[in-house]
Amino acid sequence: MAASVMSLQTRARGRRCSFILRLQDLANVEDIEQLQIDFQIEPCNPELHGTTITLTDLHQGLVYPSASKLRQVLLQDYGRQDDFIITINDKQLDVDDISGSYVETEQELPSVGKVRLRFSLSDGKTGLRQPGITLRVDGKSVGRPGFFGLDEQDDFPKKLLRKLFGEVEANGLRDHITAGWDAPVENSELLKIVESFVQPILRDAFSQQYRREIQLAQARLKRNILERLATLPEHKRSFADRAIKKVLDKYYGEPESKVEPIVYVLLEALERSDYRLLLEHIADAKSSDVAGIADNLNEFGLADMAFLVQQATARQVILDQLEALARDDTTTEAILHKALERNLWVLGNEYSLFSSNTTLRRQIEVFLGKTYTGAKADNRPDLVLSENLSGEYLLIEFKKPKHELNHDNYVQAISYRHELSKDLNSQIRVLLIGGRRSSNFPTSNIEPQVETRLYNQVISTARKQIEWLLRMGKEQNDG
Repeated sequence: MAASVMSLQTRARGRRCSFILRLQDLANVEDIEQLQIDFQIEPCNPELHGTTITLTDLHQGLVYPSASKLRQVLLQDYGRQDDFIITINDKQLDVDDISGSYVETEQELPSVGKVRLRFSLSDGKTGLRQPGITLRVDGKSVGRPGFFGLDEQDDFPKKLLRKLFGEVEANGLRDHITAGWDAPVENSELLKIVESFVQPILRDAFSQQYRREIQLAQARLKRNILERLATLPEHKRSFADRAIKKVLDKYYGEPESKVEPIVYVLLEALERSDYRLLLEHIADAKSSDVAGIADNLNEFGLADMAFLVQQATARQVILDQLEALARDDTTTEAILHKALERNLWVLGNEYSLFSSNTTLRRQIEVFLGKTYTGAKADNRPDLVLSENLSGEYLLIEFKKPKHELNHDNYVQAISYRHELSKDLNSQIRVLLIGGRRSSNFPTSNIEPQVETRLYNQVISTARKQIEWLLRMGKEQNDG
């Protein structure tokens, strides 16, 4: 994406190994597995070690790579690895490379000894991929990153936790770690001492960085509702102010369009008894009663329509992403498999009830493991096996967007069905998906319940259905 040539050089145990990868070489093969790599090995100083990756012939239409952004990306993927160091521009990758505020503190704790806490709070709009605080004992990471009880606090916005990245060193816990070194002993008193030290520091740092943002969000909302607040009695006004702060805390990071209706209903309940009585009834009702209220709001249901419009909007984003993948000739079957396996609605309403499960995935793995071994392993297809509520099975074979579906693909697909039918009692529908059809793809005398779909047609049809839903939602709201 950034350059046309990449060279890799690694040194270890007195040998230097290197190779060069060119974008042009990739364009001349169908798959990276077929690429011939010229691997060079030569002796070097035994004391030298480490790996260097060099990008040259940078694409001129792109902004020059940012070392700061590179650090942040690599830190999330490799920053928690033991015995592994990455250096960028002579600076070792570390916790303080996260863009945002950095905190470092150290203290002697009773019975535990010296504890060192280092963490950063990201100022990015999206959360980190592996948020949390890693516990390190004697230089080794213990278990998965955690939040030292902060995630169990009801008054703390859970979305903020995704901004946290750091580590705490507590060598005094070495006798309170499980044998597999995968977690601290759960009922350890020393761990509770460390937790009581870490948690308030985290809360204070979050409060300093994000309280101002929450206050600004409240100020923006107050501009719209200031007149209504002024009309409330004094005791209700202060209550409304506290309630709005709680809403903003709970829904931190959500768009204002989602928060404003909640605040609006809150104020209506304070001003009007009919709103208050309705909310009291909903609060006391069972889930089934609340569903009944929603069903009776309108003939079609305003709540249902709002949900459908929200769902349709989200699905538009998925279709945009699928379309980008389908247009990219480098997209593999595995990528499209992953994108479509949980979004079978893209193929049409009749496929919405089909879903995969662990048993079916294992069945496919066993089948492919037996059939595609040795030299045939490179030709292993990408298959999805799903089942609907009626017990009917659906077998999907994905091909690359640039692949033309041909006669051999058809024969292979029905042979998969014949083999799987030996273990499955119900009927199996077959669906072949590719970029286009070749001239020799059969159009007559084909087996029943075998379909072919092209990515562009599938996405276009799904988009039309979503646009219809959004149009209906708009008409319902206008009405």
